[in-house]
Amino acid sequence: MQISTPYIKLDSFLKAENAVSSGGEAKIIIAEGYVSVNGEIEMRRGRKLYPGDQVIYGRRKFMVESE
Repeated sequence: MQISTPYIKLDSFLKAENAVSSGGEAKIIIAEGYVSVNGEIEMRRGRKLYPGDQVIYGRRKFMVESE
């Protein structure tokens, strides 16, 4: 996903990628440890993602890219 801002928060990123259907769902899956950022489990939904970061949720992989 390409972002036009310096960063995007993890929960917003998952919603924008349609990996989750709502912010509430994002909050739950992140809190339960189902999401990793750059190879490490991330439990903060407000984690700032920058271009070059890789997010994994289940079998799906996402890359943060700049415009």
